[in-house]
Amino acid sequence: MGTPAFSVPSLEKIVECKNQLELSIPLVVTSLDKPRRNRRGFPQPTPVKAKAISLGIPVFEVEDLKSSYFFEKLRDIKPDVIIVVAFRILPKEVFSIPTKGIFNLHASLLPKYRGAAPIQWAIINGDKATGVTTFFLEEKVDVGSIILQHSLDVLPNESGSELSLRLSQLGANAVIETLEKIKSNKYELTAQNPDLATKAPKLTKENTKINWNQPAIRVHNFIRALSERPTAWTLFNKKQLKIFRSALVTDTLSTNTANIGEWRIEKNRIFVTCQNKSEIEICELQMEGKNRMTANEFAKGARLSNIP
Repeated sequence: MGTPAFSVPSLEKIVECKNQLELSIPLVVTSLDKPRRNRRGFPQPTPVKAKAISLGIPVFEVEDLKSSYFFEKLRDIKPDVIIVVAFRILPKEVFSIPTKGIFNLHASLLPKYRGAAPIQWAIINGDKATGVTTFFLEEKVDVGSIILQHSLDVLPNESGSELSLRLSQLGANAVIETLEKIKSNKYELTAQNPDLATKAPKLTKENTKINWNQPAIRVHNFIRALSERPTAWTLFNKKQLKIFRSALVTDTLSTNTANIGEWRIEKNRIFVTCQNKSEIEICELQMEGKNRMTANEFAKGARLSNIP
């Protein structure tokens, strides 16, 4: 079960290893096609659906996870194990269907970053390392017993999308290892310590707005974490302005006397003042209703003023 691009490497790896593990893959469950339409006017299939079709695996698209038809579909295939990678919260009725349980791949080292956006919050908080966890699902979200974990370093200036790609590949290997452990019945479960739990809440328009009244490193981490999607934003002349790339300022081009949130151009570069007179450089951005562009292109046609 999965929907976004993050799930695809796991599906590919399962198919690659199915003979080795003596597996059959009777069904892939995913969400409905996206309402966004492609150039030919058709709804856009989820990345998981597109990959499953290309691999010749039956696909079941589900909207209502509590429908009796969904439960019947799962019971009909009589699964030993259900694998969940970036899907939705399953109802408790599903838990009793597979004979050996349901496990989930989560993109953090649980119990750290329970929730919908663990990759982005790890970067926002400046973590030097993160990882993936497989665990058996329980009714409460992201609290089940841990089967295994693998960690990796967060690279300097790595974006959320770049880290997501690396974690999806690490996670695919973790899925195979987990299947091997379940198949052989050789694994030791580790209970999560609730005292160490932190949250990774869903990213919304409200919590992706940039707060310039923070140290520059925090603002830079925020921008790179949200790069590509959903993208950090601010206001410029009462319009939404998305910022895709930024850089920490390591050279001082002039004495900074600007206020927090004030933008300035110097030598064809755009700088924004953050907390304690620290600065970041804006590298790539997009004004509402305009195309994405470099800071230099933007500066040529923009009148810079304080941005709240």
